Amino acid sequence: MALHGSWNRTEPDGYKVVALHWDRQGEITSEDFASGFLRPDNKVIGRPVDIEEGIDGSIFISDDYAGAIYRVRHH
Repeated sequence: MALHGSWNRTEPDGYKVVALHWDRQGEITSEDFASGFLRPDNKVIGRPVDIEEGIDGSIFISDDYAGAIYRVRHH
């Protein structure tokens, strides 16, 4: 899930991609998958928008701040 990032908060939030996992009881946990779009000094260097999976299993992440599409693939 792409967390696009806030633009109007005192404390910025989001600016990352998280993986969601469901257990057998239907509980959802999340873990960071791609982060670093918001630097520790609160400088924004990217805002993930959407995620698509390619036919080869690669994951594509669009970033409307950097005007980029990132490809993540397994080696």
